[in-house]
Amino acid sequence: MLKIAICDDEKYFVQKIKNILIEYLENRKIQYEIDTFYSGIELVDMGIEIVKYQIVFLDINMKQLNGMETAEMIRKYSQDIYLVFVTAYVDYSLEGYKVGAIRYLLKDDISFADAIYECVNAILDKMNYVVCEKTFKFNEGEKKISLERILYIESRLHKVEFHIMENKLITYTLYDTLNHLEKEMQKFDFLRIHQSFLVNLKHVKSVRNYKVILSNNQKLMIPKARYKDVKNAFIAYKGEL
Repeated sequence: MLKIAICDDEKYFVQKIKNILIEYLENRKIQYEIDTFYSGIELVDMGIEIVKYQIVFLDINMKQLNGMETAEMIRKYSQDIYLVFVTAYVDYSLEGYKVGAIRYLLKDDISFADAIYECVNAILDKMNYVVCEKTFKFNEGEKKISLERILYIESRLHKVEFHIMENKLITYTLYDTLNHLEKEMQKFDFLRIHQSFLVNLKHVKSVRNYKVILSNNQKLMIPKARYKDVKNAFIAYKGEL
């Protein structure tokens, strides 16, 4: 899952960038989370939690804490975040090199959307980011699914249900066993947390109180006998990101 932050004190441009990114990521079938911030202070107040973002779009000309100052504070926490400056001016490029900015995007450029597409393409190439897709013969018809969009797979009676995030949460079914699917999906970071549940670790926000909390805030129970192994697997997965 791609996690992106947009920080700009002009709400119009925050929404504009967000809309462009959503269209791009939906077309590429990339699962994403986009958070918006309206000041540099609001963003850096996250502290170390800021490292969860792979990409941050920063307006340079913000009040109180400008984009360059915000970038310098971000770099105290991480050198790995891709910083993209969004500006109405072209005279900041030298300073941007100091904080490792990957691009400068001009707000008033008529090809602003194309510039964002090119920028994200370049970042994904650097990340070696690949969308894994697989074709399943669901009872509802054969479908090619981005594995990132599967939240979890549930065993129910004599079939399994795939809970998939498209424009909304969709459920597809097929006749198979969770034991078979577990062997097939382990290499894609799916974890068996329960006799009935195989979850996508990309969508696990936390593991606590014998429950898994997913990215849509849904909670799935973990049996006491599996809890320690599930918790350790989640910690190991987070450590590898």
